[in-house]
Amino acid sequence: MTEPEAEIVRFDNVGLRYGSDKEVLTDVSFTLFPGTFYFLTGASGAGKTSLLKLLYLAQRPSRGKISMFGTDAITLPRERLPGFRRRLGVVFQDFRLIPHLSAFDNVALPLRVAGVEEDDLRKPVADMLEWVGLGDRSHARPATLSGGEQQRVAIARAVIGRPDMLVADEPTGNVDPEMAVKLLRLFEALNRLGTTVVVATHDVHLLRKVPESLIMRLDRGRLSDPTGALRYPPRRAGLVPAR
Repeated sequence: MTEPEAEIVRFDNVGLRYGSDKEVLTDVSFTLFPGTFYFLTGASGAGKTSLLKLLYLAQRPSRGKISMFGTDAITLPRERLPGFRRRLGVVFQDFRLIPHLSAFDNVALPLRVAGVEEDDLRKPVADMLEWVGLGDRSHARPATLSGGEQQRVAIARAVIGRPDMLVADEPTGNVDPEMAVKLLRLFEALNRLGTTVVVATHDVHLLRKVPESLIMRLDRGRLSDPTGALRYPPRRAGLVPAR
């Protein structure tokens, strides 16, 4: 058995700019530890989505260093990217469901890519759809689903493979408060199994729903870390629960 990684992600003085525009992220440094739950907050335009793109390897920084799963993520050869991405679950703000596939087949996709046999994936996928309240819509295609239903399919797809890290961009933005809490409970259950969870949200009320979570705040591209929680393991940081 391999030793668990001391850290899952590390950013060192990362900056990001698009083209010749000014930086949208400036001198961002933090460490994410395995099995920890983080909320990423900040006003609209603070840089949350840009930071998430760096986390799920859709964007490379303009400067600084990023390591992930113990490997330099910036110089990672292109042929190794698919293997890395299979360790990540991503909930996109615009869902990115495959339009010609049913809800069932969208959720099953990560398992099929990973080589899971059809007979072995049917029950977990059906159970996941049931959990998010879509057990009776498994054959529906995205165009026939409401925005909230599409959001739930996207979340089910992101968590079905029990990724090492889940990155979610406003995952409760299109569902009612009751379903939002239910989805957070799903993220918590995944977190208890060892997945590092990063949820970007502008809804401060959600922060109180996960008492053990840590808070990352972005303000105009700069990350605040008053407790040092993002540089040291939680058990050594003397953290207090989120309020």
